[in-house]
Amino acid sequence: MGKLDNKVAIVTGSGRGIGRDIALLFAREGAKVVINDLGSGLDGSNNDTKVADEVVQEIKAFGGDAVANYDSVADFDAANHIVQTALDAFGRLDIVVNNAGIARDRMIFKMSEEEWDAVIAVHLKGTFNVTRAAAPIFKVQKSGRFINFTSTSGLIGNIGQANYAAAKLGIAGLTKVTALDMARYNVTANAVSPFAWSRMIGSIPTETESEKARVEKIKQMSPAHIAPLVAFLSSEESSDVTGQIFGVRGKEILVFSQPRPVRSVYNSEGWSIDSINAIKGSLKQSFTPLEVSADVFPYEPLV
Repeated sequence: MGKLDNKVAIVTGSGRGIGRDIALLFAREGAKVVINDLGSGLDGSNNDTKVADEVVQEIKAFGGDAVANYDSVADFDAANHIVQTALDAFGRLDIVVNNAGIARDRMIFKMSEEEWDAVIAVHLKGTFNVTRAAAPIFKVQKSGRFINFTSTSGLIGNIGQANYAAAKLGIAGLTKVTALDMARYNVTANAVSPFAWSRMIGSIPTETESEKARVEKIKQMSPAHIAPLVAFLSSEESSDVTGQIFGVRGKEILVFSQPRPVRSVYNSEGWSIDSINAIKGSLKQSFTPLEVSADVFPYEPLV
């Protein structure tokens, strides 16, 4: 007996990488899976339907059940068709994993409007689109699981990824409100920030020795490390877990903090530029350092 027997799942972007490993584990745990993937390149171009078809064939080869879907999550109507694919093929829907994504990295002073819009459309709007399509079904049946993918690029910060970081931090907010809106219907929503070598981060520069060392460190972390947590968050065992942000770094599972006030000051006469400047030093003790993800996670992955 699998932990996901009789469940139906949609995994977006599941033709490769992290999404593929999630879909394979879901199927091995008894779920029927919709493999959604355009088969596009890292930048979202050059679609290839065989990418999703090959994962379906792989699942069926070990006795699992899956169907392919090639719709774009960035399109609202297409997202509804992704959900309808699950209903048509399997008669129900229990789990949505919003994993699909593209990358268009560029420094903020060089980023084009098209590069911004494309990344926001797939990551943030795409997560909303599929969530919006599935939420009414979950509401009626009073059960369901949303697992959305965020990133330390948004939670902490990374250079040259303003579009990606904005989308991923937006997904964290979307996940929290989805959890709040759906809680009364026994539906959970959680976010996962993955640390793993995939084509999404395969474009990291390797020109210096430090960059090469960083990439080698990331390569130790397999997409397969991510799948068990996602499977847990999709199972009945996680019914009391919602609105959380998790990370997986090798064999280490993390729980991220979420923004809360850390310090306050009060002036009965109101504030001016000078009076704020006068107490700036006490506030600075609570400022968040200007760091990138590698600064916060400098230690070797626990693999």
